[in-house]
Amino acid sequence: MARTQGSHSDITGPRIRAVARALFARHGYAAVSMRQIAGEVGVQAGALYNYTPDKQSLLAELMREHMDDLLAARAEVNSQHQEPVEALAGFVHFHIGFHVARPDEVFIAYMELRSLEPENFAAIEALRRAYEDELEGILRRGAAAGVFELEDAKITTLAVIAMLTGVNTWYRRGGRLSLEEVEEIYWGMVKRAVGA
Repeated sequence: MARTQGSHSDITGPRIRAVARALFARHGYAAVSMRQIAGEVGVQAGALYNYTPDKQSLLAELMREHMDDLLAARAEVNSQHQEPVEALAGFVHFHIGFHVARPDEVFIAYMELRSLEPENFAAIEALRRAYEDELEGILRRGAAAGVFELEDAKITTLAVIAMLTGVNTWYRRGGRLSLEEVEEIYWGMVKRAVGA
C-alpha cells in the first residue's frame, strides 16, 4: 500500500501516537479502532502498521513513554541527599506539577492498565514500582529518623500517590486556586498523614 501523499515518517509516527493518546483518553482504549486513528491522522488504516504492530503495542508504547518521561524527570531531582521532610515536599510538588501538565497521559496510565496484556502489564508495573519505590524510600528514611509516623510505608506510599494523582480529576487552570496553592494544600495534607 502506498504512503499517503505528503506523509513523512518523522511526522506521521509522532502524529499517530498523539492522535491515539487523545482518542484513548477521550473514548477509552476498547472503543477506539485502528481505522479511527488512521482517519484522524489522515492515512490509510494499513499504513499504521508501518509504525506499530497493533493497537495493544501502541497502548503499551504510550504508557511506557509516559513512565519513562516521569522517571527521567524525577531522576533530575536527587532526593537521596535531602532531609526526609524536604524530599517529601519536593516529591509532592513534583508529582502534582508533572501530572497536571499531562492529563491524557495520566488518564491512560491509570485507567487503561486493565487493557494491557500480561507481558505489557508487567513491564509497565515495573516502571510504576520504580517510581513508587522512591517515595517509599523517602517515607522509610523519615520514619527511621523519627520525623514521620507510619503504620505501613507501602500502604502510605500508595495512598499518597493516589491522593496526589487525584488532583488531575478536578483541577483546572484559571479556577479558584492556583496550582501552587493546590500543591501547598496537598503538601499540608501529606504532612499530616505522615505525622510530620
